[in-house]
Amino acid sequence: MPGMTIRTRFAPSPTGLLHIGGARTALFNYLFARHHHGEFLLRIEDTDRERSTDAATQVILDGLAWLGLAPDQAPIFQSTRQARHAEVAYDMLAAGTAYRCWLTADELRQMREHSTRVESPWRDRDPAEGPPGINPAIRIKAPREGDTIVHDLVQGDVRVANAELDDMIILRADGTPTYQHAVVVDDHDMAITHVIRGDDHLTNTFRQLGIYRAMGWEPPRFAHIPLIHGADGAKLSKRHGAVSVLEFREQGFLPEALCNYLLRLGWAHGDDEILSRDEQIKLFDLDGVGRGAARMDYAKLTHLNGVYLRGADLLPLCDDLLARLALRFPVAPEASARVLALLPFLRERAKTLMDLADSAAFLVRTVPLPFEPKATALLTDEARDLLRALGPALAASDFTPAGIDAALRAFADAHGKKLGQIAQPLRAALTGSTASPPIDATAAALGRTEVLARIGAVAG
Repeated sequence: MPGMTIRTRFAPSPTGLLHIGGARTALFNYLFARHHHGEFLLRIEDTDRERSTDAATQVILDGLAWLGLAPDQAPIFQSTRQARHAEVAYDMLAAGTAYRCWLTADELRQMREHSTRVESPWRDRDPAEGPPGINPAIRIKAPREGDTIVHDLVQGDVRVANAELDDMIILRADGTPTYQHAVVVDDHDMAITHVIRGDDHLTNTFRQLGIYRAMGWEPPRFAHIPLIHGADGAKLSKRHGAVSVLEFREQGFLPEALCNYLLRLGWAHGDDEILSRDEQIKLFDLDGVGRGAARMDYAKLTHLNGVYLRGADLLPLCDDLLARLALRFPVAPEASARVLALLPFLRERAKTLMDLADSAAFLVRTVPLPFEPKATALLTDEARDLLRALGPALAASDFTPAGIDAALRAFADAHGKKLGQIAQPLRAALTGSTASPPIDATAAALGRTEVLARIGAVAG
């Protein structure tokens, strides 16, 4: 593609959530444009005014921002371009590649019931002969002979007989454009060179090519990517799990992990599973996209997310974690330092930010803590007596992990106990659980005052 400025676009309709399939389409468009040093654009196809909402538009913008898929220009709203859509329809009318049609709704329905091709009897008649009182729509004059071929960059050459393509309406009687018409005009005016979208749009492409042909415009290259299915092979839906981008965010997935997973869901490059955004841009091209439907594997995504958690920068990860914890409990200022100190340990076993929030909750909660049944079982009368005696020994340490470890070992030796017989009741008292990061690091993160308060709440 030498000498050509590559331009791709993501064109969602703001009538609902940003589906995970749409997010993958946006990602492929973004990476293809970046790989070829081109531009990635966003068009909001909001011509369906009854179903399009500002809230849905904001969900799209928020989802793309979270995924790091920022367009190179401000979004274009299709509804602002209706005058241009009408202009092109009238240009086609003047050129004789479209015609006015006075069909009523009943007549149109009857035609569709009796033929795969809708061709109005007004196609070759003088528009002035139309009946009074009926506002005409404008239809394209679709070819009757030969084939239309889509040279698809993913699917290969796909052919349809023109006899199967009807004279579709491009401008309704009320002056509004149809989807098929508006898409073509917008892609042409935006100088889109490559249309990368789901293969459920492949049948639309044959009809849209007729408008390019009628206007004498060079069509973009098309690449129709397979849809995402559930593990059972059925179309992905909520019964399979989360399907919208922001649901994944709420469930504690990192955007980098989700993008990495979506990239590998239908595109392959050797055995590499984890790729940075720079590596994705360097490697991605359409020749690696498969033709078969991809299957969503939530377990694999969750595993990948855990890998990304363990490699994430600690400060932003801590901020995200604290924000999630603040939705559950009041978070004191000192909680930030506690969480940051234990985060390297906590994230070792976590798969999502929700897991992290669950395991870090004890750091921000106040006494009395809730106790898991197993933790309660550890706090026997003997254990409480030991904890009561342990308090002064810990208070005398320097409250570094090393100092706490030394104090625990000395206390255990002095009382003829194994270290675990001291550490486990202490863990239960400090966390309300039987699992935590190393007890010396946990106590050091909580600090002397909080540790003594939690021991006192249990042992008296």
